[in-house]
Amino acid sequence: MHFPTGYLSRSSRARVEAAPALHPNETRAQEARRVLLEKIGDFVTRHDLPVTGQNLATICGALSGSNPELAGALVQREVAGEPIDQRWLDTLTRLDPEGHSRIAALEVLSDKLEYALMRFAQTARAAQNETSDHRGAIGVQLETLAGPEGLAQVLDLSRAMLDRIEQVEAAMARSEAETERLRENLAKARTEADVDHLTRLPNRRAFERRLVSATMEARAKGEPLALAFCDVDHFKQVNDRHGHAAGDRVLCALAASLSEAAGDACFVARHGGEEFVLLFYGFGKEAAKGRLDAIRRAQAARMLMNRDTGQPFGKITFSAGVAEVTEDADTRGALARADAALYRAKQQGRNRVELD
Repeated sequence: MHFPTGYLSRSSRARVEAAPALHPNETRAQEARRVLLEKIGDFVTRHDLPVTGQNLATICGALSGSNPELAGALVQREVAGEPIDQRWLDTLTRLDPEGHSRIAALEVLSDKLEYALMRFAQTARAAQNETSDHRGAIGVQLETLAGPEGLAQVLDLSRAMLDRIEQVEAAMARSEAETERLRENLAKARTEADVDHLTRLPNRRAFERRLVSATMEARAKGEPLALAFCDVDHFKQVNDRHGHAAGDRVLCALAASLSEAAGDACFVARHGGEEFVLLFYGFGKEAAKGRLDAIRRAQAARMLMNRDTGQPFGKITFSAGVAEVTEDADTRGALARADAALYRAKQQGRNRVELD
């Protein structure tokens, strides 16, 4: 079995090459899984990456070959000798938008709603057909009505029609109630699919849709639109020293600060990990930088405490990169420029805002 050597360190390649074809009682499929797990573990250790579900999914998709785009990106990065760190992995996963399970749930609900509407339409058509049939039968009896027997037949048909109408009305009421319940569930699921469950901010999926609509509106009105990527400085140290639960509270606190300070003319979302993204309506990049820099200074002046231990987190700061969306024909270009500016802010000492 051949594995791309670019994915393995020398020690890992030596272990794979020196290993016997199969362990005792091991099938080919089991061997493949074992070797893939070794490759993933080696990759995580070699690049000192946190063991998170998102990271493991991304790395597995690349190393297993199930995601050729991710595999190609990792190969190019390693060949270029550039670092593969958490920030770069977060950037890489933008190729694979989050929320697959929630989107799948939406699709299931949509299918159920479509099925309920179909049944409702079928019930309505059946009621219409049966009413028409009964009306025709009663009409025939009225034309041939002669004596008590004819009147009795008309009465029997009328009673049968009324009974059937009551049954159809009950079925339609049930279908209508089920359809309305599914509509409510679908609306709730759509809302939840656009919300980050930790910070309750809009998530990356919501941001990407908002970016498209805001860009179209800004261009139609001839107004500027700026965006910024913000990344918490030294967040790994917070998790290592205080634990992931405390790290989550830090993210929630920063999310609240960004949302409150940015104001109504700004859309704030969690983009993934410790990274946030902001859209500034009607702001050029200089104005957006000024607004964001004021938020950064206010955040840097705060001292956060770990409420579980009473120990201070110290200053929680962030770095940011700003770009103007309306300077680019393609919104992806603005995203790349803002991301590059963020990278420069990190390189130049952190706790700062850089323009593209």
